[in-house]
Amino acid sequence: MTMLQESPDRVHISLIQPRLPQFAALIIAGIAAALGLLLLVLGTGLVPAVLIGALVFLVALPLWSFFIEGRRGATDRLMTSLIWTTFFIALVPLVSLLWRVIAKGAGRIDGTFLSYSFFKTQIDQPVGIYHAIIGTLLVTLGAAVISVPIGVMAAIYLVEYGKKNKLAKAITFLVDVMTGIPSIVAGLFAFALFTLIFGPAYVSGFGGSVALSLLMIPIVVRATEEMLRLVPDDLREAAYALGTPKWKTIVKIVVPTSLGGILTGITLATSRVIGETAPLLLIAGATDRTNMNLFDGAMTTLPVLIYGQNLRGDEAAEAIAWGAAFVLILIVMVLNLVARIVGKIFAPKKN
Repeated sequence: MTMLQESPDRVHISLIQPRLPQFAALIIAGIAAALGLLLLVLGTGLVPAVLIGALVFLVALPLWSFFIEGRRGATDRLMTSLIWTTFFIALVPLVSLLWRVIAKGAGRIDGTFLSYSFFKTQIDQPVGIYHAIIGTLLVTLGAAVISVPIGVMAAIYLVEYGKKNKLAKAITFLVDVMTGIPSIVAGLFAFALFTLIFGPAYVSGFGGSVALSLLMIPIVVRATEEMLRLVPDDLREAAYALGTPKWKTIVKIVVPTSLGGILTGITLATSRVIGETAPLLLIAGATDRTNMNLFDGAMTTLPVLIYGQNLRGDEAAEAIAWGAAFVLILIVMVLNLVARIVGKIFAPKKN
């Protein structure tokens, strides 16, 4: 029997690619953080220390990977490091803002602060932001009532009926122009409109709602339009093949399928306008009383109240401003949570 002998010039190729340790990124991050702390202790300053630490992380990890994993692995590590670094850079101002608002505003929140207005019936009566909370909710609700039907209907026309005709192109152009309108211009338009109709010195919360709706409509249109375009044409064609009218297909199939995204867009638009100050200063005005009538009289909102308290500049006014800012952020968070819950409830069920 002849024994098969292995050729001496045969090359063994390993199928296992060398890899860095599992915690290599954490090791390099720890080294970079330690270097940044050292520089901070030596008096370099916070910003230079952070920048140098981030630069060390971005250079050291891909360089280590290049010697162990090769060029492809180093490129992957570099891009991953860049993505994480930019994510943390974007996170810094958000976390800093939230931390500052919570630290300065949360301690001001109590039952009195949320249930009293600035209008005093007694000399020693405490003040609160109840009137501004009511004003914010009513003005924003009025803007949503105006903007949501117009924005959703316009988006439905652009996607389902327009099909790039001249009217659809004109609407798209106007929506693009409205997206870039400064908020003060929207306030001036509402001020001029209501002055022409009701005369000079007219102020009302509804005027503020009209001004905010000009800023809100293009966002609703764009968000709804993108969500409707994501609905597969197969669903529409299946409904048409069964003899379903187009309007019923839109109402029963297209809109429910994209409802979650539409609600998200509406929430983003609401969050965009709820913090506006300039338009409301012009047309909604400000008052110390709680005004429940959206169509008559001045109405204070939280952004206007914050602006007014900052102008005063004293310590008590600053505390009220931070407390109002904290409440405003809470309102925006609640709106986002409600939109997500409603979107999950009404979204089409997956089998």
